[in-house]
Amino acid sequence: MRRVLAAILVLALIWAVGLLAFAQRVERLTPATEPPTADAVVALTGASDLRLEAAVRLLERGKGRRLLISGVNKEASRDDILTVSRAAKPVYDCCVDLGFTAADTLGNAREIAEWADGKGYDSLIVVTSDYHMPRAMLLIRAAMPDATLTPYPVVTPPVDVRHWWRRSGDARRLAIEYCKYLAVLARARVRGAEPKSQETPPARADAKGTKP
Repeated sequence: MRRVLAAILVLALIWAVGLLAFAQRVERLTPATEPPTADAVVALTGASDLRLEAAVRLLERGKGRRLLISGVNKEASRDDILTVSRAAKPVYDCCVDLGFTAADTLGNAREIAEWADGKGYDSLIVVTSDYHMPRAMLLIRAAMPDATLTPYPVVTPPVDVRHWWRRSGDARRLAIEYCKYLAVLARARVRGAEPKSQETPPARADAKGTKP
């Protein structure tokens, strides 16, 4: 019995150390710098509209030819997304596509891959929340192993990564995200190896924004 308890304590300690390392990794992702120009920009919807605003700003600065907003609520209209993204209407009407099929991050990855393949795009700037970025990148890389992916993480209100231990809600959300990340990583390892892709170094701009 003591050995079982000791093993549980060791596993708990390893998990806790991993969580701290995960939090530090996420904290280092932001603020994001200006990313290189890519074929397109993709944004994963979630709890904060800051993700969409940041993606739109990149599109308006010419960082991609088009923008896909993945995981849009089926009840939302194009006008609704125009409002929350604060996009310039001419740019929005011209160059923003909405994806309604994704219900989670795995769905986002599949939706993004299908959209990029249909457009013939080989390089993407991926926009999502800082704490969500590690898992999102794992899944999108798995769906697009030959693509060049540039992460553009955005600080969003749901989780204050820099002070996550101060509030139980932040700690809980980050712990849940860490567990989800471990699950995706384990699945990739079981399948053979983590999918490889040409990935540019994590970006570090002043934008502060599927899902967790």
